[in-house]
Amino acid sequence: MQIVTTHKNTDFDGFASVVAATLLFPDAQAVLPKTLNPNVKAFLSIHKDLFEPHTCGEIDLQRVRRLIVVDAGSWNRLDRMDALKTRKDLEILVFDHHLEKGSIRAGRSWVEPVGATTTLLVRELKRQHKILTPMQATLLLAGIYEDTGNLTFPSATAEDAYAAGWLLERQADLNILNTFLKPAYSEKHKAILFQMLQHARRTRIKGHRISINQVAIDGHVDSLAVVVRMYLEILNVDAAFGVFVEGAQNRCMVIGRSQSEALNIGSIMRGMGGGGHPRAGSAQIKGANPDAVEQWILELVRGKQQASVQISDLMSFPVHTVASAASMEEVALILRTKGISGVPVVDGSRVVGMISRRDFRKMRKESQLRSPVRAFMTTEVLTIEPEESLSHAAQAMVKHDVGRLPVVEDGRVIGIITRSDVMRYFYDLLPD
Repeated sequence: MQIVTTHKNTDFDGFASVVAATLLFPDAQAVLPKTLNPNVKAFLSIHKDLFEPHTCGEIDLQRVRRLIVVDAGSWNRLDRMDALKTRKDLEILVFDHHLEKGSIRAGRSWVEPVGATTTLLVRELKRQHKILTPMQATLLLAGIYEDTGNLTFPSATAEDAYAAGWLLERQADLNILNTFLKPAYSEKHKAILFQMLQHARRTRIKGHRISINQVAIDGHVDSLAVVVRMYLEILNVDAAFGVFVEGAQNRCMVIGRSQSEALNIGSIMRGMGGGGHPRAGSAQIKGANPDAVEQWILELVRGKQQASVQISDLMSFPVHTVASAASMEEVALILRTKGISGVPVVDGSRVVGMISRRDFRKMRKESQLRSPVRAFMTTEVLTIEPEESLSHAAQAMVKHDVGRLPVVEDGRVIGIITRSDVMRYFYDLLPD
């Protein structure tokens, strides 16, 4: 007997990968965990007759000779499969896009850094010239789209896009995807989010802004990840963690979301016995004090951070500045001789404005070249601290349409970061 299974709290990538594996191994039976994500559960409630999955309770594990695991690499992520751990006669195959080595020792494995595990299975389906129905193609595309954010997440690869195109050629229905990939947001979710925002706290770790929020919940609440994602976006932090405490069950559900390339949420959650991806993950912890869980998260964040470039690493210094009483003619000379497009305006050590080539467009007469800088400078100055990340600088420049940010420490200008510096770092578009 052969079975295919995936991780608990199954998402579309896990479910789609299970179905894809049954197409590759027609004798294998699909076995889904008891806990499914709400959108997967809704999809199955309508299409169960098309896919006919089993639960672990319906399978005699003693008869299993081949176990195919998809979108997971550790035994603790599977549902009630412990009886297979020590089986010497068991053949194990693993398909996964998480690169961290798990506890499952597979005889054969397909583990690669693509955006979705479904992509790895689609590659095999293409190679074997398998025929898919439109509904099968739709499900597999849902798996890829959900885990890659419709191919917009940084983890998405060219192969994910090729796989999506192949599935669209097989009549995958985008209307169905739009229905089931929309996260549900209820009145209960609104109440939890409001509670989190009332008690929001930010912590800075090596230039990254982190927020951890403890929330007591009454009974099971679906789709808490939606709340954490909204909390992250409203607070505009690099990473947010919700510690949802269910007192009656004596357990904590930890959900993390990140919008920084330097914070790997999946790696942090695996340190807590859970799992996930670079931008999203979760873990369930029984019998733990929420305060201890919060400290655990902070320790893991400090330990799991990738080395990140800070503003102080790329800023230019010393900084060319002008006094607010200087003439526009003096500024024009500085910009021309130094080959720069703008400078901070200071009174003493305090930044009071910015003057750039763009500001010269405000002049209507040549005589205004003798006017003081204060008459034409931009007074609403956006500054940044040296330990901030380059992503913060990029976000600020885009949001406020500015080309440079003075770097300020203890009220004193110590450097400047420009749009060119940020572009060179992120995109390598400009020559050194």
